[in-house]
Amino acid sequence: MIKDIVKDQKFLAVKSEPATREDLPIAQDLIDTLKAHEDECVGLAANMIGVSKAVIIIKIGLSSTVMFNPQIVAKQSPYETEEGCLSLDERHKTQRFLIIDVEYTDLKWQRKKKRFRGFTAQIIQHEIDHINGIII
Repeated sequence: MIKDIVKDQKFLAVKSEPATREDLPIAQDLIDTLKAHEDECVGLAANMIGVSKAVIIIKIGLSSTVMFNPQIVAKQSPYETEEGCLSLDERHKTQRFLIIDVEYTDLKWQRKKKRFRGFTAQIIQHEIDHINGIII
């Protein structure tokens, strides 16, 4: 189901709870909401749709990947950038890393570890910040 985008900074500043198997339906809401905003958005965190659980979705090319309880376990090559967000009205400067290794649980509830680079890594870092209550 397409959900409204949350802009309440107090809600977004709260660290999300770990996701469990019972939270699998959140994935469909993230998929639907990302598709509805595909012209202006490449990733979402569950708290952006009103659910304080550690779940994110990122768009990579034509496909989307949902990550439950993602954690960055390694990062390389810091750089400064500027980002926008559906939950914010302005763009903000931030530091990101060009290469990151992420551990997460997928839609089949299998634990994965994967390396991401470039813009995809930037999207993941942005969404993980969201679930950690960090607003750029």
